[in-house]
Amino acid sequence: MSCIFCQIAEGIIPATVLFKDDKVIAFRDIHPQAPVHIVIIPVKHFTNLNDIRGDDFALISYIFSVATDLARSEGIAESGYRIAVNSGKEGGQVVQHLHFHLLGGRQLSGELG
Repeated sequence: MSCIFCQIAEGIIPATVLFKDDKVIAFRDIHPQAPVHIVIIPVKHFTNLNDIRGDDFALISYIFSVATDLARSEGIAESGYRIAVNSGKEGGQVVQHLHFHLLGGRQLSGELG
């Protein structure tokens, strides 16, 4: 298993885990781009958004539910936050495991790239 996020989900690589169940794991980014920077991944490996099919779309909705719960628990729900996903090389995806970034805790730029 060479995927770093799969290894985090399996507990092989340590991370500061904020949420975990059988579908999703959320942990603090080791190179935060904002005061709150949480990475949320499906436990099941999907390379990117293009791998999502049929019943798996419900997982995306669930990930957003986890993200909004985390925004509340991190105290950024009212002030505002961003949920971002990069898909594929030209989309800026670095780790080839579908993941979502929850960012907040400061004024974020209006620029997305």
